[in-house]
Amino acid sequence: MKQELIDKVSEFFKALSDPTRIKIIDVLFRGEMCVSCIAEELQMTQSAISHQLKVLKNRRIIKSRREGKNIFYSLDDCHVYNIIKEALEHQLH
Repeated sequence: MKQELIDKVSEFFKALSDPTRIKIIDVLFRGEMCVSCIAEELQMTQSAISHQLKVLKNRRIIKSRREGKNIFYSLDDCHVYNIIKEALEHQLH
C-alpha cells in the first residue's frame, strides 16, 4: 500500500474519532440538513457544528450543496454510510 493512501485512510478515521462528529453523522443518516437544524438537534451552537462540519467535509465524509443562502449537508456517499453502519454493528456484538 502506498504511503499517501495510508495517510488518507488514517486521516479519515481520525475525523471519525470525535464523539460530536459521530453525532452529526448520526443526524445526517436521516437525510440532508442545514447547520441550524443540526445544531438544534444536537443542542449545540451553529459555530461549534460548523467547525465539525468543516473537518468532516475536508475528509470527504460529508458533502454540501447550496440552495439560496442555505447550505445543506449530507453523507458523501454510500461508502460512508456503510463504514459507520458496520462500526455500529461491530460495537453492538
